[in-house]
Amino acid sequence: MKVFAFLICLVLFVGAFFLFGYAFDAPEPFHLVIFASGLVAIALSLIIPFHLLEKLD
Repeated sequence: MKVFAFLICLVLFVGAFFLFGYAFDAPEPFHLVIFASGLVAIALSLIIPFHLLEKLD
């Protein structure tokens, strides 16, 4: 179960870097939305192992 959670967190973390990079190439009204979704993805990738997994053990 922890391996599955690790893979989910890794995908979120690496995917956030792609969102950060794409935010500057996106159309004008979507810069902030895409960059903010990258921030949320980074936050979720850290919240899952540090807070949620210790409660599931």
